Amino acid sequence: MSFTIDMHYCGNTMVDYSFFHNVNTCGMEKAALASSCENPEMSKKSCCSDKQLVIEGQDDLKDAFKNLTFEQQTFVTAFSYSYLSLFEGTISNEVPRIEYSPPLFKRDVQVLHQTFLI
Repeated sequence: MSFTIDMHYCGNTMVDYSFFHNVNTCGMEKAALASSCENPEMSKKSCCSDKQLVIEGQDDLKDAFKNLTFEQQTFVTAFSYSYLSLFEGTISNEVPRIEYSPPLFKRDVQVLHQTFLI
């Protein structure tokens, strides 16, 4: 992956930077050209500067699975199998507390307090 960074400096201070499009300028370079009426080419050098930093990527970094050694293939296989087995559920037919019967109701609490779900 390669990318470009555009930067605008006014003197030694960075005013703006951009990764995707042109940077916003501070407007000082336009004011320097407009103040000189005689000859724009002979005007003083502007204090502003634009810099562009280009980072080049590399295309040959992709390694195929077939280029791995036997030990690396064994490790990847064992790791993926053990990782996937962590999420397997267990089937259990146990019913907890089957020996205990539920308590007997002396009164129907919902009727006693007149609370019903509608």
